[in-house]
Amino acid sequence: MALKDAANQVDQAFTRQSSRGLSHENVFGGAPSFLRRRYSKDLAGVDVAVTGVPFDQAVTNRPGTRLGPRAIREMSALQTCDPPYGWAGFSPLEELNIVDYGDLAFDYADIPAFPDALRDHVRSILAAGAASVTLGGDHYISFPILRAYAEKFGPLSLLQFDAHSDTWPDDDMARVDHGTMFYKAVKEGLVDPERSVQVGIRTVNADNLGVHTIDAREVHEDGPAACASRIRRILGDAPTYVSFDIDCLDPGFAPGTGTPVWGGLSSGQAAILLRDVAGINMVGGDVVEVSPPFDPSGITAVAGAHVAMELICLWGWTRRRSSGAAAG
Repeated sequence: MALKDAANQVDQAFTRQSSRGLSHENVFGGAPSFLRRRYSKDLAGVDVAVTGVPFDQAVTNRPGTRLGPRAIREMSALQTCDPPYGWAGFSPLEELNIVDYGDLAFDYADIPAFPDALRDHVRSILAAGAASVTLGGDHYISFPILRAYAEKFGPLSLLQFDAHSDTWPDDDMARVDHGTMFYKAVKEGLVDPERSVQVGIRTVNADNLGVHTIDAREVHEDGPAACASRIRRILGDAPTYVSFDIDCLDPGFAPGTGTPVWGGLSSGQAAILLRDVAGINMVGGDVVEVSPPFDPSGITAVAGAHVAMELICLWGWTRRRSSGAAAG
């Protein structure tokens, strides 16, 4: 059946009739929507809207993450033929209504207008009753997104995978910087630090504002399963936003990023962590800092595409269980 489907399916980003179902379109051809989902601005009945934010004007080192959403979409085609591994039979492509909502439109030369444009973009997704999974772009994008989510859910728990805390002091809310946005998010009351966790940290910051930290060494020494249990205890059932900076991974697994730091997580450790926190009350998430110009092999974008799929799984898993569906 799959071979027959592959012979007939083409450009499912535009021709797909349903927002559910696996895809057997040739990996090497066709329009690169995320997971071969249909491009759509109609969010009626949609569970998850995947959207791209090709913005990298906040970087402190190497640019290029504006090209991240396109690269992640391309590499996501590798995951469309089967349910994701490790989720006990849960098949989000078949059980959830997922669309590719396209990219945020913004004036690249009007940086001061960008934060509100992104907040309003995500606000419109939430107002339609969908969750967002965002493909970055640099990490600053999480700040306007958190503003939109906090409007709906109140102060959030943050589960942040990162090499850097991104809580360096910065009381000028108008500054656009990918290293200070979580400082601002805590100070603005968007994030509750007592029920938030940073994972994979391996750079020095004297003040993490009370956010729980599981650094990279702890993951290596204690193991990802034990760390996942600790994360679940901290988060509890609080509404949680999950932000995955690809530089959480060691440069050997994700060289295509702007601020690489040695000693990071392996892709295998990250996969265990994401799967073993299943059951948290995730309300939205993003994967950021994929910079294709610094990785001609494409393995960083492959990792980013897998992370985005895991975020969809995390979102759907809790709702699947709460609806009474069978769970593994």
